[in-house]
Amino acid sequence: MEIKVDIGRRIKFLREQSGMSQKDLAYSADLDRSYIASVENGCRNISIVNIEKIAKALKVSLKDFFNATEFDHSPGSR
Repeated sequence: MEIKVDIGRRIKFLREQSGMSQKDLAYSADLDRSYIASVENGCRNISIVNIEKIAKALKVSLKDFFNATEFDHSPGSR
């Protein structure tokens, strides 16, 4: 699976877990709602700066953001 899809799924999971809409997350992260939607769908190559903005808006550390089964890939599996 592509890393863009993994990151999008993680953002969507955390957003839904926190009870936020895409609009709420976009506002809190100072990003556009359509950008959030395209990231969640795996259509955007999101920057680490925007991942950090989203993590802060979701009130999770970057360590916790990336500490998920979506990112448990063995070396060379891509």
